[in-house]
Amino acid sequence: MADMEMQCMQNVESFRNCLKTSLQKASAIACALHESELETAFGHTISMQKCSFVNIGDHIDSALCCASAVLRVFEAVRQIENSLLHDIDPSSDLFAYVSDTKKLEEALKFLTNNCRLAVEWFKDVLLLLQDKAITNVNENYLLNVKKSLTILHELLVIEEGSRLNGGLLCRAFDKLEVEFHGLLAANTTPFLPLVSSIGHQPFPDPVIVKLQTIVERLNANDRLGKCKSMYVEVRGTNAQTSIKTLDFGYLEILIAELDNRPSYIDQWGLHLKLVVKHVLKFEYKLCSNVFEKIGKEAWIGCFAKIAIESGILSLLQFGRNVCNTKNNPNKLLKLLDIFKVLNCLRLNFNQLFGAKGCEEIRTVTKDLIDEVVNGASKIFWQLPAQVKSLRPDSPPTDGSVPSVVSFVTGYCNQLLGDAYRPHLTQVLEIHHSWRNQVYEEGIVFTQVYNIMKEIAINLDTWSKSYADVNLSYIFMMNNHCHFSNLSGTALGDVMGDSWLRAHEQYKDYYASLYLRNSWENILPILIVKRVTNKDLVHKLKAFNRAFDERYKKESNWVITDEKLRENICKHLVEGIVQTYRVYIKNYSLLIENDARATKHIKYSVQSLEGIIGSLFQPKLNKYVK
Repeated sequence: MADMEMQCMQNVESFRNCLKTSLQKASAIACALHESELETAFGHTISMQKCSFVNIGDHIDSALCCASAVLRVFEAVRQIENSLLHDIDPSSDLFAYVSDTKKLEEALKFLTNNCRLAVEWFKDVLLLLQDKAITNVNENYLLNVKKSLTILHELLVIEEGSRLNGGLLCRAFDKLEVEFHGLLAANTTPFLPLVSSIGHQPFPDPVIVKLQTIVERLNANDRLGKCKSMYVEVRGTNAQTSIKTLDFGYLEILIAELDNRPSYIDQWGLHLKLVVKHVLKFEYKLCSNVFEKIGKEAWIGCFAKIAIESGILSLLQFGRNVCNTKNNPNKLLKLLDIFKVLNCLRLNFNQLFGAKGCEEIRTVTKDLIDEVVNGASKIFWQLPAQVKSLRPDSPPTDGSVPSVVSFVTGYCNQLLGDAYRPHLTQVLEIHHSWRNQVYEEGIVFTQVYNIMKEIAINLDTWSKSYADVNLSYIFMMNNHCHFSNLSGTALGDVMGDSWLRAHEQYKDYYASLYLRNSWENILPILIVKRVTNKDLVHKLKAFNRAFDERYKKESNWVITDEKLRENICKHLVEGIVQTYRVYIKNYSLLIENDARATKHIKYSVQSLEGIIGSLFQPKLNKYVK
């Protein structure tokens, strides 16, 4: 490149000398043309040619003026080049370096334009001098013009050569790219975040201005591609480093395993919020600041690549993996949790990823929202049918509240609570709008009524499957008590006071049926018509057998509610122990002299009371005699 520049200087010196000679000889050419002997020989024809000779002189003057301008511009170019090569450096004085680079661009462009104009004038002069009708033109003049044209053509490509690899402008742009990378790297540090809401420190304003200045200059010369790549590399790597403090291991869980492992939805939601609100929001602002002078369309692609480097697509894909798991009631809650997070970030997503350059992120996000809304709506409408599908199942053998009843009431309480109902309502409204249907208020409540209706039918069906009618009473008593205890809950408020009172009444009804039909047939045994020792012993043995049989059968039965359990046991104690106490007292008085008869007293009054009091415990605590 140095050899080419040296040759160019030599050509310019030659061109300068050539022009000086041409300027000195210009009048001589005109005189020679005027004194041509052809004027006499050709008369009127030569008179016409004289006008052409005058025009030639004018062309020569114009050509020499253009050539002089070329020389002046070229000298200015050389001065700027010397400044860029020796006087300043972008790292020491960026703004002066950029200013000189811009001056060089303008000077080279001006040089090219002047060269084009001079070439045209010299071409015209050459054509006129080569006219066969002009015979007195010295060949040296023609050679000078041709040589000038050659040199002008060489000067014409100086600008292009300066932009090629190795050219001065190219090297200046290379230095600006290096300076851009240096400034960017020096001011880029990992965020140590992300477990808090601490914001990231922005770049200092002077650094932003320097980066903007470099970007503007390189963009004006179509040299911004490398800077964009460097920007994405530095900031993308920084984003990756920043989020390494987060445990993203759950993103690797297979879809088939998601049902059997913790959902990680809360952790996922926290991570997505941190990445979007802290990492990407900062990157978006920084990208906008650095590249603001070239327009959003030019830099949004850089931000999109950094966002992808941050792992946002993997986070969104995890949400889609949850959507692809098997449909069940718990999945509805997971989908609503996902919707809640996405809805919270909706404005952020629109701001950060709304531009054309973020199509991939926007598409994945839209697909996730579609799957969440459609999937949640589908499961919601299937809930009554799922409860109904459990009807062929068998009830608990101990007469306790079926786990499905506890699950459904707890589940409905969750759906109706503040944590889920607003989002469920919004999901259903969106789903209806997509299908051009009108959303009606109360849809959620109506669906809950339908669920509870199916539960009630299931309970009636299950109660009839018990072989012992008393166990069916315990079963119904337990479940009606469970429903009556929903007072003050979201489900109880929706179902209403009359519904709660009805279950309270049914609980008492089945409790009375149980007390009347289970233990009361034992009490007549202790009624004695003939007061003889033999009768007393016989009755006591019969009571012991009947009590043991009933206790053995009911010792595995459960009354879930503690208050109800204590109340039932209290009634049993009052009914059985009181009668037994009277009987044992009479028995003891009559057989006090019969040692053989006392061995038939199997239970004391206290032990009998303790045994009855130990009944119906959720975990058996049998009375130890």
